[in-house]
Amino acid sequence: MLGPSSQISKILLTLLFLLIIFYIFMDVQLYLRIQNYPIERNYHFNVSVSYSPQIDAVEVGYPHKNAGKPSTLPLQRDQTVSPVTSSDVLSKSTNAKYQAAPGTYEASTWLSCEINPLCHVTVKAILLDHTNHYIFAPLATIFDDIIGFSRSSFITANMISFFHVFVACLAGKLVSSDSLGYRRMGVVLFQFRTFLDDLDGHVARVKKNIRGERSEVGTSGYYIDGLCDGLGCIALLIGICFFLKNNPPRRGYSQLQAILPLSESKSAETGVIYKVKTTTKKVARKVFCFAGQLLLSSTAWNRYIFVYQDMLERNDVLPIQFNRQNLTFKSNWFFSVAWIWRVVNVHSMLHCVLLSIFCDKLWDFLKMVQYSGYIILLVAICATEMHVLEAHTFIFSSLTGNNTSL
Repeated sequence: MLGPSSQISKILLTLLFLLIIFYIFMDVQLYLRIQNYPIERNYHFNVSVSYSPQIDAVEVGYPHKNAGKPSTLPLQRDQTVSPVTSSDVLSKSTNAKYQAAPGTYEASTWLSCEINPLCHVTVKAILLDHTNHYIFAPLATIFDDIIGFSRSSFITANMISFFHVFVACLAGKLVSSDSLGYRRMGVVLFQFRTFLDDLDGHVARVKKNIRGERSEVGTSGYYIDGLCDGLGCIALLIGICFFLKNNPPRRGYSQLQAILPLSESKSAETGVIYKVKTTTKKVARKVFCFAGQLLLSSTAWNRYIFVYQDMLERNDVLPIQFNRQNLTFKSNWFFSVAWIWRVVNVHSMLHCVLLSIFCDKLWDFLKMVQYSGYIILLVAICATEMHVLEAHTFIFSSLTGNNTSL
């Protein structure tokens, strides 16, 4: 025993409170970073980076009118430059130390952008849940720097994805245990699976020379990662079902009465009359309701990542549309909609159910979100659809009133 359970509960509650404060602080910093610093539009490693002193500063993206001259300033939409590929710059700078261009967030922050989650702001990063964005993503970078998975020609991101399915199965087995200690071990193990999910995305992006969080929609890795995530969720839900089936929750209890109703049973040890156990049918109904919420949240969240990436991060636009993209990205409405999805996306819902398992409040959580969860998700979807339509009209409507499609 580490100590009295009441003391451990107080410590865990304090840590949870501090974690929430940390998330709120980071959200405020993220908002200020978006408002006060330019948003990068090309996410290869060499963009907006000047290499010194061995090589000239090179900007890759839109053409620059001072082609061939050293420059450390971010590119503007109307500038021209001689074509330079990412591989050209990276080959010149393999052993060169880079420094960020003046005026960018990279130049003003004291924390290295390799582990600073606020450096490379993308649509997916803003819609990502707090735990993955602020904790697991930096940890995945540090872990990969030490182990070197992204530098290995043998280990691939897909291999990591398949491995975390195995970890999720072990976690589901532990979650189904009658012992609270084993269930808590299952929670920790499933969170390790979530970390591996971040790690496979990090490895895939590094191998493709991409910075920041992005969904490469349509690639084989995108579908494999989605499939492995789905299998991991199924393993957890199966573990929950088996636990509730073997330990059906009771509807409540009442003090010892003179007459014992047939629907109640008496505990000889405590002298308390427990009401009948919840049936397997009701257990299955609540688990399936929560599974439906996970599916709805995952489908909507991935759709909005794709829609917003295509709408706010595409480069084949006119200068006026480019400016409107930036205005939309920095708008309070977009940040509010994105923040809602940080709270209700599938990863956040999994964190909540894992917390309820750890605190031995699983049944209470499932009852609380059985219907309210759908209401919250539908409100979030409606608000997001309204913003998508308004943002698309604002960005892509021409002066003549014609619209370009997404």
